[in-house]
Amino acid sequence: MPKIRYNNIDNVSTDKTLKEFKQWREQRRSKVKDYSYTVPKHPPELDYLHANRDDTSITWIGHSTFFIQYYGLNIVTDPVWAEKMGFQRRLGAPGIPIQDIPPLDVILISHSHYDHLHLASLRKLITAKTLLIVPDGLKRKMIRKGFHRCQEMKWWDHMTLGGVKITFVPAQHWTRRTLFDTNTSHWGGYVLEPIHPATTSAAESAATASSQDESSTESGKNETSKTSGGPPVLYFVGDTGYFQGFKTIGERFDIGVTLMPIGAYDPEWFMTSQHVTPEEALQGFVESGSQLMVPMHYGTFKLADDTPKEALDRLEVERERLGIGKERIQVLGHGETLRIRHEKVNRTNKRKPNMLM
Repeated sequence: MPKIRYNNIDNVSTDKTLKEFKQWREQRRSKVKDYSYTVPKHPPELDYLHANRDDTSITWIGHSTFFIQYYGLNIVTDPVWAEKMGFQRRLGAPGIPIQDIPPLDVILISHSHYDHLHLASLRKLITAKTLLIVPDGLKRKMIRKGFHRCQEMKWWDHMTLGGVKITFVPAQHWTRRTLFDTNTSHWGGYVLEPIHPATTSAAESAATASSQDESSTESGKNETSKTSGGPPVLYFVGDTGYFQGFKTIGERFDIGVTLMPIGAYDPEWFMTSQHVTPEEALQGFVESGSQLMVPMHYGTFKLADDTPKEALDRLEVERERLGIGKERIQVLGHGETLRIRHEKVNRTNKRKPNMLM
């Protein structure tokens, strides 16, 4: 039986030729990069995170890995606590040691690349109550690896856990873990939104997850409205190049906070279809209609030729050019927590932006 191969919207290709790989390798030899700047490391607020049941909190572990507390659920995105990625050592320690992560209800996987899906990290995080959500085509592999409480989703499918609706949304990327499984599973991002007041505990919410048949739909215009004083709609972009999907997703959801990649874009002629530049990240942020952006996918691994400082500098220059308020781009350090109480955004360092959600 032939394997299903997944595609991007409009069949945008991310394929690269051997000649292009050689060209990139030759160019890298002539580049001199300054890696003296590292992402600041913040002592994690473990007492708060273990006790919190009410606030929405977003803690950056590194790369695309966040620990998120949302409407009573403890969530991790793209869990990677690996010390190395290929031959490259991690640029900074994870924001929270893996053994200190509070018990998880949900793990969200955007796609199967090694820098977004680390099996050893998964095995340390998952408990009997943890639900693993993966893109279409990846569930069979995860079950073979021993992760039996696993749900896969197609683009625009959704499911509910307690008072949270989770929707899998498109991205522009690709996947591969071996020589033979290129694009045999899909890729995308996730949107979290409150659907009604949570009446059960996080553990009960995860234990009563709706089945795919009952909870997944081919979504049209999203009709869910945010309750007054409730958590904002949260959009975890995953890994992506710039695409028109940002606007489409923004039309379907009233997005409050976007976790947006800004790194691994250099050289742009090679990376453009699969990774946004900092300028494209801001363009996607604006087009999605989101109110606040948290940068990610930089400063943890040397996946391309850009440095963390270059990505942040370009982001700041473009923010000023576009006239976006400084408080709307929340640059976190590793281990730093962004707390969202009711409709105010408060940094744990006590700086309070004027922007209200």
